[in-house]
Amino acid sequence: MGKRMYVGNINYSTTEEKLKEVFGAYGEVTAVNLIIDKISGRSKGFAFVEMANEEAANAAQAALNGQDLEGRKIKVNEGREVGQNSRRRPINNNFNKNKNL
Repeated sequence: MGKRMYVGNINYSTTEEKLKEVFGAYGEVTAVNLIIDKISGRSKGFAFVEMANEEAANAAQAALNGQDLEGRKIKVNEGREVGQNSRRRPINNNFNKNKNL
């Protein structure tokens, strides 16, 4: 089974094709999703790369994390599924409960 990786701190001029080429040196790349700002049309500086083989993905992650790609040191981590973001705070339903109005 394949593995999805988060790639951060990407140069804004880096293309999906370049990412596919770089990660492809370690195995088959099944998908590259470079995140683009809807308003400016410019890269947001991060992407998700999916590789067909978990061992190849682990090798790419180990080799590329912290390496220079087009002038920036990229971060390569295991990608999380949507909803697994631990930085989001829970909704506070008691916001106005204790206020005296």
